[in-house]
Amino acid sequence: MRFAILILALAASTVALFAPTQAHADPSADELMRKYDQLMGPESFESAVRMIAHREDGTTRAYKMLILKKGDDKLRLTFAEPASMVGQEMLRHGDNTWVYMPSLKRAVRLINRDSFQGGDFNNADVLRVKYHADYTGMVSADPAMATAWVLELKAKTPNASYDKIKLWLRKADSMPVQGEYYASSGKLLRKAEFGDYKNFGGLTRPGKIVMRNMLATARHSEMRWETLNIAANPPPTKFVLDDLGK
Repeated sequence: MRFAILILALAASTVALFAPTQAHADPSADELMRKYDQLMGPESFESAVRMIAHREDGTTRAYKMLILKKGDDKLRLTFAEPASMVGQEMLRHGDNTWVYMPSLKRAVRLINRDSFQGGDFNNADVLRVKYHADYTGMVSADPAMATAWVLELKAKTPNASYDKIKLWLRKADSMPVQGEYYASSGKLLRKAEFGDYKNFGGLTRPGKIVMRNMLATARHSEMRWETLNIAANPPPTKFVLDDLGK
């Protein structure tokens, strides 16, 4: 009898040893969304960003932008290059986005899903990174990329960048690797490649995104972060319409 009890105890110990534990449970979609938001849109920051738009005819158009962000819903973008764009600014406050036109001396509203400066990012890609607020999600696997989670997102607000997004995030550190962006019809609109991972004052994240246009495959745009200061704390007065152009 004692021998039988000993065998059962050993068997139970072996099962417990090899059974999966909660500590190694897969992350939830909400956890991955929030991690992405923290990486790509920190709470507050100031940064210098360059965008190069590659056109169908082989020409390029380059921009330099200075960006301020405060909280989840305030962002101001000022164009520093090219010279023809100096003085133009964009402001997001909550769900509203405007562009200030120096020639008009006033701001006009922007549509989030419209192209950003005629390139392959849309306005919300640049001005609004808030996936945990704009999407519901689920986590799946990709047999072709076993080292990454696949985060599948479905828009729950018309202010979302796209109707559906798929993001591949590295299991080792949740860094984004690639993305696919879809219309409500299911048509693939854009593909993103994330790279040039670097440390910006304590925050390691992609320093470059290449966005490929799947409707006009001869064109693409790339965004590069030259600086990113997450210790910046810009004043609220920088995020009001009356301050644009000053």
